Amino acid sequence: MLQLIGRILLWLRGGTLRLLILAGFILLIWGIISPVGTLMWWLGQGAETVGLKKNQPYTLPPNNAVTSVVKSSQINCYIVYLSGVGDFSANELTPGEEEFLDRIVKINPNCVAVGDVFPYSAANKSLGGQRVLAPLWNFANKADGLFGIANVLIKIRNIWRFAISADPRYGEVYNQGIADAIIERMNAKYPIAQVQNKPFKIILAGTSGGVEVSLGAASYLNKWLDAKIIIVSIGGVFNGRTGFSASEHFYHLRGRRDWVEDIGGIIFPSRWLWNVGSEYNQARLRGKYTASISGPHTHDGPEGYFGQEIAQENDITYVELTLEEINQLPIWSEK
Repeated sequence: MLQLIGRILLWLRGGTLRLLILAGFILLIWGIISPVGTLMWWLGQGAETVGLKKNQPYTLPPNNAVTSVVKSSQINCYIVYLSGVGDFSANELTPGEEEFLDRIVKINPNCVAVGDVFPYSAANKSLGGQRVLAPLWNFANKADGLFGIANVLIKIRNIWRFAISADPRYGEVYNQGIADAIIERMNAKYPIAQVQNKPFKIILAGTSGGVEVSLGAASYLNKWLDAKIIIVSIGGVFNGRTGFSASEHFYHLRGRRDWVEDIGGIIFPSRWLWNVGSEYNQARLRGKYTASISGPHTHDGPEGYFGQEIAQENDITYVELTLEEINQLPIWSEK
């Protein structure tokens, strides 16, 4: 045994790549057992807390904080943004994502933006807040230079959570947790009690794996709140199993150079056209699914949907191009 440990230590001295390979292997094992963390969270919350008991009304969380949004009583819309798998926490949006949310609420003053939901944690906790693996995630998030490749560990970890959301065995619990977090952050941004006495809508705007989590949460938001739910996918990768029937409409924008977006339609049988009974295909056949090209976007980066470089053929930034496309959707009327 000592000889084996010695050989492993000697092998690790070979450099950064080997360290990352070992970390990736550990992450793979951790990912296999990651549903356990979701189940433990659920047991800790209790059925009543997230409204899981039948005939149990959902109780809105108290709003003890002073809302940061000072607007009139015309607020009747929440824009909830769920980020992609490269995200580290709910509080680390890219400058392009922040610009997107800031400008969209300026154009639509009857809406408030909720950008602090972390779609890869049922408890809405950032990776830096996890006790055991926090040092690894902090290192991967801040690494640059030769160690910059370590950031891929965060994406692998979040892809596992994306897979849990899409999994019919564990997704029910995980997605209820995300829906609960969405309601809590909506209420913190602007009290839901102030809009419940009039028609209001929830626009779940997500990118990459955040769209799958939006679909998973939509069913529970629809059950718990009397609101119209609209999903806007911005280069989303998603299953076709759940969420479409709970939403008023699903809009999918895709960039011409985004090959990652194609993955969802390949790996999920519920997205295959001959699976006519799936929620995705039913929504498509009933006219509740609309897909369109957003422009020359890639999946992410400076030329992605929230990129701040200039799109030469359009003479505006990539995020401005995304904003233009979304503002043309028929979802912004106050009713």
